[in-house]
Amino acid sequence: MPNLPFSLVVIAHNEGLNIARCLDSVPLAADKLVVDSGSTDDTIAVAQAHGARVVHQDWLGFGPQRNFASTQAAHDWILVLDADEFLSPELAAQLEKELPALMASAKAGAWLRRRTWLMGAPMRWYRPMVGERMARLYHRGRARWTDARVHESLRFDGETVEFKAPFNHVDNPSLVHKQLKVLRYSELKALDWRDKRRPVYMWLTPLVYLSSFIKDYLLRLAFLDGWRGFIIAQTAASYAIYKRMRYYEMQHNPPSIDAAHRKLAHHELEH
Repeated sequence: MPNLPFSLVVIAHNEGLNIARCLDSVPLAADKLVVDSGSTDDTIAVAQAHGARVVHQDWLGFGPQRNFASTQAAHDWILVLDADEFLSPELAAQLEKELPALMASAKAGAWLRRRTWLMGAPMRWYRPMVGERMARLYHRGRARWTDARVHESLRFDGETVEFKAPFNHVDNPSLVHKQLKVLRYSELKALDWRDKRRPVYMWLTPLVYLSSFIKDYLLRLAFLDGWRGFIIAQTAASYAIYKRMRYYEMQHNPPSIDAAHRKLAHHELEH
């Protein structure tokens, strides 16, 4: 494939097992950039061996980290992937054919579709994991990531297009990884709520759990994916209430913020 004047940008931390697959799936990018936040495994060496530049940046939170990464790209047009994501051959071929015209236009960017694999197989029915619509390709002068610590989003300033072929996401390699991610993401979300002085209504917690489970298991068709669907719906519902419980604890026991930060940081250093 020819090199096209855009940058593949990946933010990473201890992604030595995934980063090569991600980088190799985008052979048409003239620039590959990995912004590393202090990996203790072989992420940096693997990334460099697979053609990427590596820039270090201490962790800022997802939104600020992505905005920093945008400033380090060699080109204005940027494709963002996470380390556990990779282009399908179909999407790579579609980008090779259609991306030059997009980059020559005044459009702000493009929406992509993400297909997720869970427990070793693709999800077939659960809507957020089958063709999820995501903003991942953009001109850095016409789009910006929100400053949220977690669940950041890309805001376009202009017209967009959409590519139909999917890119792939291999979800957490085990439920242990998933639960650890829930802990980290909950901490970041609760801190965002604290900064915004969001009220917390603990009496709603049982209703939040029930409505979240019903939404994912029934309305989003997780039940059609069998026990994997049940597990993902239960995990989503648990996350919905845990971050609220953690925020409640932050309000009533502020020293728990530093204690949790030290514990999570210690875990990251160990692994």
